[in-house]
Amino acid sequence: MSAENPFAVPSDDPFGPHNLPYGVFGTAAEPRHRIGVRLGDRVLDAGAAARAVGAPADIAELLSAPVLNPLLAAGRPAWTRVRAALTDWLTGAEYRDAVGPLLAPVPEVTLRLPFEVADYVDFYASEHHAATVGRIFRAGGDPLTPNWKHLPIGYHGRAGTVAVSGSPVVRPCGQRRPAGEAAPSYGPSLRLDVEAELGFVVGGASERGERVTMAGADDHVFGVCLVNDWSARDVQSWEYVPLGPFLGKSFATSVSPWVVPLDALAHARTAPPPRDTPLLPYLDDSAVLPPCGLDIAMELRLNGHTLSRPPFAAMYWTYAQMLAHLTVNGASLRPGDLFASGTVSGPDPDSVGALIELTRGGEQPVELPDGTRRTYLEDGDEVVITATAPGPGGVRVGFGEVAGRIEPARV
Repeated sequence: MSAENPFAVPSDDPFGPHNLPYGVFGTAAEPRHRIGVRLGDRVLDAGAAARAVGAPADIAELLSAPVLNPLLAAGRPAWTRVRAALTDWLTGAEYRDAVGPLLAPVPEVTLRLPFEVADYVDFYASEHHAATVGRIFRAGGDPLTPNWKHLPIGYHGRAGTVAVSGSPVVRPCGQRRPAGEAAPSYGPSLRLDVEAELGFVVGGASERGERVTMAGADDHVFGVCLVNDWSARDVQSWEYVPLGPFLGKSFATSVSPWVVPLDALAHARTAPPPRDTPLLPYLDDSAVLPPCGLDIAMELRLNGHTLSRPPFAAMYWTYAQMLAHLTVNGASLRPGDLFASGTVSGPDPDSVGALIELTRGGEQPVELPDGTRRTYLEDGDEVVITATAPGPGGVRVGFGEVAGRIEPARV
């Protein structure tokens, strides 16, 4: 993309017109939060563009909000109309004079949390991750719990600690009982970990008492973002029996600033891995078309060094199954709900999405290029997760990044 022509996006740019992810931004000149749409290395002020081209009032109103939630609430037909309009404005020669001045270079914008998180649920959808962690925690036993292949296991997280990429991550404190100790102690987590995940942003509310079927999932999933659901493994291992994750997970969840529309991922659709356990009808996706697996290639970096490349295509449970299970008891959906996949891991050591797997529970430290070693995260460490997916004609769809740096505990 050239300074003279902000519409001249290279054909292989992962943020070309085939993508057009949504975010929320401000600038030094105008810090007010507003919806932005990324094209190449520019960000379009979507609301200003709608007004400049004389868009219909409903589209202009949705794009003029300070967060994505009104657009999320508008539902699938509105999402389709808005995306089509944005594509026209950013590709049609007749709109260039009106829209061009509203494209700001990415380095000149400050990206914000793109939506107000209503509820947050985190799943445990990777068989490879669950099995590896199970072998660490239950050596000699069945690595998977008896229910694992019958339902997508999840926990309800804390929406108030979901933060946009780049927000500092303060090392959490809590109770932990080291191996061999008879009683717990209090202090900063000594086993702070990452979890490379995908997040699914929900729009289109459902009523309490109703449920969303797998066939209806696409009417409620607006788009996809990157997630790092940071984990204090020592705090978690002491508290999670019998009720599951609590303080070991609730201190921070980082999300990428860009939400890739589900419609931009049509070429990433793929069948999930073969299943060897019969599923109850509400989770049986053998006849669901198009398939709801997603071929998304992720990369996990620590202090600039690539640790692994987790493949989302290897996930056992799909987003449609997760959403169907989340609502099968009649739990309602609200615009801005976020549900995440859980750690994305593949079968190989260089395809795992968490340090607990990479270091075998801290027994096999990772050596970094600077000669230092890690079992878990140290203060000052920076974690960056990126991802791309197949797009039309061999072009990739970009997700940007979710990044976070560890700050010392506040004891």
